[in-house]
Amino acid sequence: MRGKILNYYAGGNTAKGFYNLYDSALEGLDKVYILKGGPGSGKSTLMKSVGEFIVNKGINIEYLHCSSDTNSVDGLIIPKFQVGIVDGTSPHVIEPKAPGVIEEYVNLGVAWDSKKLSAHKETILSLNSDISIKFQTAYDTFAAALKAHDEIEEIYISNMDFIEANKLTDELIALFYSDEYNPSKVSNVKHRFLGAATPSGAVDFVQNLTEDIEKRYFIKGRAGSGKSTMLKKIAAMGEERGFDVEIYHCGFDPNSLDMVIIPEKSIAIFDSTAPHEYFPDRENDEIIDMYERCITPGTDEKFSIEIERTTNLYKNKMKEAISYLAEAKILRDELEAIYIGAMDFSKVEMIQVELLKEIESIINN
Repeated sequence: MRGKILNYYAGGNTAKGFYNLYDSALEGLDKVYILKGGPGSGKSTLMKSVGEFIVNKGINIEYLHCSSDTNSVDGLIIPKFQVGIVDGTSPHVIEPKAPGVIEEYVNLGVAWDSKKLSAHKETILSLNSDISIKFQTAYDTFAAALKAHDEIEEIYISNMDFIEANKLTDELIALFYSDEYNPSKVSNVKHRFLGAATPSGAVDFVQNLTEDIEKRYFIKGRAGSGKSTMLKKIAAMGEERGFDVEIYHCGFDPNSLDMVIIPEKSIAIFDSTAPHEYFPDRENDEIIDMYERCITPGTDEKFSIEIERTTNLYKNKMKEAISYLAEAKILRDELEAIYIGAMDFSKVEMIQVELLKEIESIINN
């Protein structure tokens, strides 16, 4: 029987630049292998190969997906055995806490031909510069989109019943936790992204992340209707009461939350609006309508012109930002092709074999 695969992001292309949650994703692991090597040196392929081997042994794994390439992964975690493998190159540079004890560097650069790479020195430098510019332009454009999004939020915030919003939050907290406390237990809190802005557009793993959750709450509402604030309060209360909590940040604005999962309660509550809009399809699924409950009736109609204008600006800026990510991906593919042409992948396979032996030893012991 195959193990299960959990998919999420630990880094994202956001309105705040590249936002890194790797420290949280890797926290508590006893062994972390940090892969070093250039683009196209086989890091993602190695992690996928190791992951497939482990899953076929009936062991669950987690994939940390790459927000800049939907076909790549940036990390692999084997939770049961507290082992991880992660791409330790920019922009997700990993700072070791106990080098040689917990973290081990694995250098795939030993498999490249430096002379072949040197022949492309100017092209490599130029591509790296152009890629950095494209990413920064994308981040600046996401920031402009966030500004428009904030203007939409202001409309709904100014027409919000905060007393009712607080009441709804209190009702959910009481429903989720009752009077349960675990004073002797320290909460295990994980910070992740459920989705990301990628060169292919918005991608999310909501369905995968909630696949085994018994009770799912779909929050509906507009920007500024209190969804993220409610999720933050629910997460904080879970941590305060000693429950493990998975906190999923917004891949567009990492200061906001999109989902909270309480594994011990088998409860997931998430912002089910675009770009990760879903509707109930299981018997226990339930909708929470923030607009209906907390926003002044007729707000959509009263401010329709302003909402439409600002929404169009927001959507256009988002599309523009995604186009820069796509352009960066094209340039990065060119860069990868240069490195692939200079790699001896038989050496990478040897490294993979040795890495698997080490991981198998950990599993068997």
